[in-house]
Amino acid sequence: MDCIGHSSESGSGLCIVKSVENDVRFCKQESPPRGNGSRNTSPMGRVGSRNTSPSRQKVVKTKPRGLDEETHATFGKVVHADVQMEDNIWAMLPEDSLHEILARVPPFLIFRLRSVCKRWNSLLQDSSFLKFHSSVPSHGPCVLSFCKSSLIPQCSVFSLPLKTWYRMPFTFLPQWAFWLVGSSGGLVCFSGCEGLAFYILVCNPLTQTWRTLPSMHYNQHRQLIMVVDRFDRSFKVIATNDICSDKSLPTEIYDSKTDSWSLHPSMPAANLCSSKMAYCDSRLYLETLSPLGLMMYSLDIDRWEHIPAKFPRSLLDGYLVAGAQKRLFLVGRIGLYSTLQSIRIWELDHAKILWVEISRMPPKYFRGLLRLSAERFECFGHDNLICFTSWNQGKGLLFDVDKKIWSWIGGCATFQAYNNQACFYEPRFDASIY
Repeated sequence: MDCIGHSSESGSGLCIVKSVENDVRFCKQESPPRGNGSRNTSPMGRVGSRNTSPSRQKVVKTKPRGLDEETHATFGKVVHADVQMEDNIWAMLPEDSLHEILARVPPFLIFRLRSVCKRWNSLLQDSSFLKFHSSVPSHGPCVLSFCKSSLIPQCSVFSLPLKTWYRMPFTFLPQWAFWLVGSSGGLVCFSGCEGLAFYILVCNPLTQTWRTLPSMHYNQHRQLIMVVDRFDRSFKVIATNDICSDKSLPTEIYDSKTDSWSLHPSMPAANLCSSKMAYCDSRLYLETLSPLGLMMYSLDIDRWEHIPAKFPRSLLDGYLVAGAQKRLFLVGRIGLYSTLQSIRIWELDHAKILWVEISRMPPKYFRGLLRLSAERFECFGHDNLICFTSWNQGKGLLFDVDKKIWSWIGGCATFQAYNNQACFYEPRFDASIY
């Protein structure tokens, strides 16, 4: 029996029951101590010695191999210490039943399970397991934070369902992969330059597989966005004009089904006011100052058109965010002076071609996000979730459009980096880079 901590009171202690299969340790005290208990400094996890209820026990999560868990212990259900798992029974578990079980394990913990035995390691790479994994409900959205310091990529992922930060190894990427384009359907897209050459790659962080896409017809730095179609297991990368470009280039679309780029109509001459794009309902949207409004590219009819949706008055900076069910949001800061500034969220009324305000950031969250009136912020979305980040704050702010709930996401060192890049990410083993 392994002991990983001790009580601050004499006559009480921690009893560890070790499960061979999931390597989760349950800690139980015989008598409740006085005080908060001592801190456990074991690298396997942390657990306090205070038990707030005789019917509740603390569960210490262990670090998955390849992914460092960054949070502390959480409460779990009651587990009887005298229950023993029979090795012979689990060893003879039918393969389809094992697939069903493993497919429901949180994807970040799969790395730990791969080290149980050779059979489990091979099963997690098996096509039948991936089929089961694709049929179960998604793990849920995560926030991926990426930065490069001294050419060493650092990445952390915050799981919204588990409320936990994980460090993800991104050392498998080439050195030129510097700009985070975005994520969709379990894949993450990067771009970068090596010498005069411009490259784009797509990877699956869970399987640590990646590949470089073929060169575009007009191969130079462009605005990019990636879209994954899970039904036919394919993805597209759309390239438009760059905000700093002095010439109009044809729109190019990469299709993984043909592994090639195709040329499409150029975006009409316009003065772009942001390098951010939003993809919603097979349509690509960009903000323009001249002509004022939006430029929209429809993939279905292969055509660009201007939408004269005037921006709200006194808008200082704005970002387009795609929501679920054809919803398009505009997030921006209003006001010229720090005491009057606020961040608001509008939704586009497609019928009236009008921005309708749906929410305002409460002042306490605005002051917590931006310490200075001229400080820059970023935002990105997934379905009807919007995440805000700002430089040197070390935390993010999450807003649920449907529930009207604001909440902080903290505890991540990469959020504090000046070159931090972030996006929503859905972890999936079955997301293919081909």
